[in-house]
Amino acid sequence: MDVNLLHHNQRPVVNTIMHDISGYDKHPAGQNIVVAIMSYKGYNMEDAIILNKGSIERGFGRSTYYRPSIAEELRYAGGLIDQVCIPDKDVKGYKTEKDYRFLEDDGIIYPEAKVREGDVVIGKTSPPRFLSSMEEYSLVSSTRRESSVNLKHGEEGIIDFVLITENEEGNKLIQVRIRDERVPEIGDKFTSRHGQKGIVGMIVPQADMPFSAAGIVPDLIFSPHGIPSRMTISHLIEMIAGKVGALAGRYINATTFDAEPEERLRKELLSLGFRESGVETLYNGQTGEQYEAKIFIGSMYYLKLKHMVANKIHSRARGPIQLLTRQPTEGRAKEGGLRLGEMEKDTFVAHGASLLLKERFDSDKTVVPVCESCGIIAIRDNYKNKSYCPVCGENVDINDIEISYAFKLMLDEFKSLGIYPKLQLESKY
Repeated sequence: MDVNLLHHNQRPVVNTIMHDISGYDKHPAGQNIVVAIMSYKGYNMEDAIILNKGSIERGFGRSTYYRPSIAEELRYAGGLIDQVCIPDKDVKGYKTEKDYRFLEDDGIIYPEAKVREGDVVIGKTSPPRFLSSMEEYSLVSSTRRESSVNLKHGEEGIIDFVLITENEEGNKLIQVRIRDERVPEIGDKFTSRHGQKGIVGMIVPQADMPFSAAGIVPDLIFSPHGIPSRMTISHLIEMIAGKVGALAGRYINATTFDAEPEERLRKELLSLGFRESGVETLYNGQTGEQYEAKIFIGSMYYLKLKHMVANKIHSRARGPIQLLTRQPTEGRAKEGGLRLGEMEKDTFVAHGASLLLKERFDSDKTVVPVCESCGIIAIRDNYKNKSYCPVCGENVDINDIEISYAFKLMLDEFKSLGIYPKLQLESKY
């Protein structure tokens, strides 16, 4: 399965007893950062957060994404076997030379190769799927088919590791690991330890970020509206505790019912030369003016979640279609279309852009010949260059109409139920 590893992970300043029990120091999953609670130009509306570009450049939230590609030489009935190699040109389903450019003589890619979607990682050929009884005994083996492992739509990265081994059955097994460095970008998901998850709405240059009198610039700006309705007061208390811990240079115990009292933390914060409420005077990074409101700012532990926009981004112009309905395939992995449903249609109509629907709903547009007299879909014979009706024969009016292929499929299914779907065509004049 795919694995995400954070690069510069840190031990949290604010701990609980569970951290010691679970040995969290050995595998920390986040970083201690400076968080300010305020709005910034509306880019952290709802649950969005704002990141400091300088923090990202210093290594905040960087991780590596690993994904494996696996191939094995399967054995088939009749002594036939898969072969890991660079496929020959006469193999059925041969891609292009460019797709195989990274493969070495053994048909396996080399480490540190930069690969993109479509590139072959492990070259493999398989015996033909269906052998007739005659071909089994013939000396001339029929052409093999291409069954290489290549990168799926939207994947890219660097080959990290190649392993050649064998599985329990004794078949040759090849595993190739692909890595991809992920730097936080707009659309990536972060969270504090209080379920306050948010998506990056903007990345601001450090020079434009607000700053305190001491020159402290927050790494992250959190929207204040996520606090009242969710009642995650722990989020606010952790900011004060983290601030005290960072300034005093010690770890703070925050175990439920056994934590350091908030009053003591506030007194210590006061003795360190800060306001006990945790607020500070901040200055506008772009104008240098002092903000009228005092901003609540402190240090806390933030984690990066595996939901990254690089794994979810998806668009399509034209591409593969389903055999049955001739409509676009579904899902990002299959390079599918983006569905415009009933409610999306309503928004266009309400917007006064009804004609857009004409363009939107023709993914499976087809032209079919229809018999004027019996209203059944006729047959077009391109070889003889004529149309005829399966019921009425040739000497009858047949007109081409434009319909959705899914509708034509429905008519065919009606026919299979013994229902007569008669199409009545309006006059063209």
